[in-house]
Amino acid sequence: MKRPILAALGLILATALSPAARASGDLVVFAAASTTNALTEIGHLFTAKTHVTVRPAFAASSTLAKQIALGAPAGLFVSADIKWMDYLDQKKMIVPGSRIDLLGNSLVLIAPSTSKLAPMTITKTTDLVKLLGHGRLATGDPSHVPVGIYAKQALKAMNQWQAIEPRLARAESVRSGLALVERGEVPLGIVYATDAAITRRVKVIGTFPDTMHKPIVYPAGLVTGNATPAAKQFLAFLKTRAARAVFAKYGFTVLK
Repeated sequence: MKRPILAALGLILATALSPAARASGDLVVFAAASTTNALTEIGHLFTAKTHVTVRPAFAASSTLAKQIALGAPAGLFVSADIKWMDYLDQKKMIVPGSRIDLLGNSLVLIAPSTSKLAPMTITKTTDLVKLLGHGRLATGDPSHVPVGIYAKQALKAMNQWQAIEPRLARAESVRSGLALVERGEVPLGIVYATDAAITRRVKVIGTFPDTMHKPIVYPAGLVTGNATPAAKQFLAFLKTRAARAVFAKYGFTVLK
């Protein structure tokens, strides 16, 4: 396992196991990095209403799922894809009947805001290798990070995976890939539309048709052994009108 991933795992676990996180009434939520802004805001709304402190940990869904499997005391898990929720489900670590498909998203090609590339309609004939020039393409590591897995599916649908794979800048999460584009370290990146929308330092070049990849679905579920009343209440709160409005504001498609 790569050192940056180990460091991330250690930081997440330390956060979840801190005295503050274990304090009476506090709720630890593990959620995909792409939900950072929306769930942070929703957490504040929930705290204002219930006086329960929400302590979120955001990272790649794969990283979080593995930590939960190792015993990290998250009460609720929100994944950026079905795969990692299934991973925990198969280990009987998701409370039966609690799992819901919460959100949807779309996949976009981005460039630094200073890029001379103009917006375009992405089709199977769009030449991404030519657009890259001599640079690299940033996205989540396709071996485990959901956004990278979706990106790989899209690139395969375009018959460009073999050409692009050696030129990937493999990031630990969608937000790490976004940061590479923001800093101008790479000319292009593939992220979720919601991540591109939170910064003015990148621009969307085009959206990948949803026929090029599996549906982007964010499932949420209670974690076995940690499904406190607060966790159940927060999961229910995610389906309220107030929470739905926040998700919609950040560009998510609300499924529930």
